Amino acid sequence: MAKKTILSGSTATGDLTLGNYIGAINNWTALQEEYDCLYFVADLHALTVKQDPKKLNDRCMSFFAQYLALGLDPVKNTLFLQSHVPEHAELNWILTCLTPMGYLNRMTQFKDKSEKNTKNINAGLYTYPVLMAADILLYQADVVPVGEDQKQHLELCRDIVNFYHNRYGEKTLVMPEPFIGKQGARVMSLQDPTSKMSKSDENEKSFVSIIDTPKKIQKKIKGAVTDSDTVIEFDVEKKAGLSNLLTIYSVLSGKKVDEIVNEYQGKMYGHIKADLADLVCDTLKPVQEKYADLMNNQDYLLETMNSGASKARERASKTLKAVYEDTGLINLSSRK
Repeated sequence: MAKKTILSGSTATGDLTLGNYIGAINNWTALQEEYDCLYFVADLHALTVKQDPKKLNDRCMSFFAQYLALGLDPVKNTLFLQSHVPEHAELNWILTCLTPMGYLNRMTQFKDKSEKNTKNINAGLYTYPVLMAADILLYQADVVPVGEDQKQHLELCRDIVNFYHNRYGEKTLVMPEPFIGKQGARVMSLQDPTSKMSKSDENEKSFVSIIDTPKKIQKKIKGAVTDSDTVIEFDVEKKAGLSNLLTIYSVLSGKKVDEIVNEYQGKMYGHIKADLADLVCDTLKPVQEKYADLMNNQDYLLETMNSGASKARERASKTLKAVYEDTGLINLSSRK
């Protein structure tokens, strides 16, 4: 039987974090053996926020290098930059013309992001969930990994498929399903353990970047917020900060949380922080070494990007050709 297709991406803003590594990217390497995987850097989505062109260019290259450094095989996976496949933008427009404004008005992330970007509330910020739908539907993705903050967008994508099916029939677009992976660790902010660790957090102390120096990692972990107590136990409600550190420790070490708690009985929080900081540094060291090597070989990165984009376009063009036929648009490429 053919493998199911799975698609995921990360917006090229901020820095990929330890939370991204634990919650998503670390699982991608396992999925590449079981699924037909497509992973992309969402650089078009990044434009909903004002960007410095040079920094965005550098960040896109960095993100792509981090994908490779984290173990994503460009042979087993299709790895590409969103903007290198123009079919994303073309399908986006067609789907935008199918999507009722009322559905976009319900998107809670638009409201949240608008409050944070009061000087740049642009149309792209409002309609980008439709581009997300185009990202998914262009590759006939069967399943899509989604976190809590993206569930609403996948629901909208499924609504758009129904709109399309009702108007043009059901032969072209695949209805995507949410992918629920192993119950992973939900990594929280180091400074506000009630919030998820975010790569776009304005407070750099809140997250560990995958490419942070060992010195920075040590400082951030040791400066993580905990409670004023000294009892070492896992309690998300009463000890959110400590529980977050124990969760990270458990995932990276492979030990159960209870086992770690027992090891540190009678010790101080500082002991856990120091050992965890060393563990994080050791875990990320091979990733960082490979990343540095890749960033020193820009020609290879560009060649790999180009190869991935070609593979992605080959698939995307087939879907777009069918969409053109469904909607009555003339596709000149099909007449060559």
